[in-house]
Amino acid sequence: MTTQNATPRGHADHRTWWRAPLVASALGLPVLALEYSVIRSEAGGMDQYGAVIYWALALFTLAWVLPHRRSLRMPRILAAGAALLITLFPVGLLVLLAAMVNT
Repeated sequence: MTTQNATPRGHADHRTWWRAPLVASALGLPVLALEYSVIRSEAGGMDQYGAVIYWALALFTLAWVLPHRRSLRMPRILAAGAALLITLFPVGLLVLLAAMVNT
């Protein structure tokens, strides 16, 4: 079904599609770069933790490249949120462990 301007209803562009990926990228990419540099500097290489870094980077990319339709708003938010969670979880765990050791 089409509207009066012949644009299909299900394919309307979403005006603020960029907000979720931008917020997640602004918070997560600096931390992800720091984690990547620390892991690469270790003699052991990337191992299993390197796969987590690549998964987070892939989810950040997915959040940006999804089509700009309103129907894909939730998958974009979920991809950006999952990437941010994967990125910040190790740092949060280290902060929690440091707080536990200091008490």
